[in-house]
Amino acid sequence: MNVKLIAHTELSDDFRKSLPDECFDDYYENPSYSHRAAVALTAIRTCYSHLKPTEIVTAEGEKYFGQSATDGEDGTEADRLIRHIVASKHTSTLEHITYTFAVEGVSRSLLAQLTRHRVGFSYSVQSQRYVRFGSEDKSGGFEYVTPPSTEDKWKKGVCATSMYEQFMKTAQMYYDVLREMGVPAEDARMVLPNAAACNIVMTVNLRALLDFYAKRKRGNGAQHEIAELAERLREEVVKVDQWTTKFFE
Repeated sequence: MNVKLIAHTELSDDFRKSLPDECFDDYYENPSYSHRAAVALTAIRTCYSHLKPTEIVTAEGEKYFGQSATDGEDGTEADRLIRHIVASKHTSTLEHITYTFAVEGVSRSLLAQLTRHRVGFSYSVQSQRYVRFGSEDKSGGFEYVTPPSTEDKWKKGVCATSMYEQFMKTAQMYYDVLREMGVPAEDARMVLPNAAACNIVMTVNLRALLDFYAKRKRGNGAQHEIAELAERLREEVVKVDQWTTKFFE
């Protein structure tokens, strides 16, 4: 599995230019106070302020980004405000912050679980209809995911991992034969197993991602592969937005 953040919410050029120079320099050079935090602040304060959304960062930026948090925790008043909003369940304001990920080499079994999360998620998935997975095709055959539970499992001298891999080879053989017989890829794909790997581009807003993580993280009974995905997504977000760390705990 490979997970890479490929895009995220950024302030528009026009909006950035409307901010005072010192405002931009003070608040956004530190990655802890990123563009996403500014978007969150704008959305949150719009609900409670007489100011227009375009005026909030300019008028209140010094108060929220320039002062230490008054709740005794780390960060600034902006961090405190976001913590308060999350604690009070007013998390609709986090829906304005989105992240786009490349998710590579995950099983169709994981895909079936992942797409149960629909609100706040958008998916583009590698097609088994249009992408050919024959041994002689550009793909070189289908890749697959091996669950760790097959390791060190034996019965009557037969290793579970070996049996598993043999089945994958058999599935590939039948796929190849069906294609050679003139069966179109959209029908030959029926013999491909749940373990067959696929690639996904996924966009999700922060509120939906936090909900996904809470349900699928390790220790909550989630299957190993989707639990690993949850951790990888968290790592990618925290890497660019350190202020979100607490919300994944």
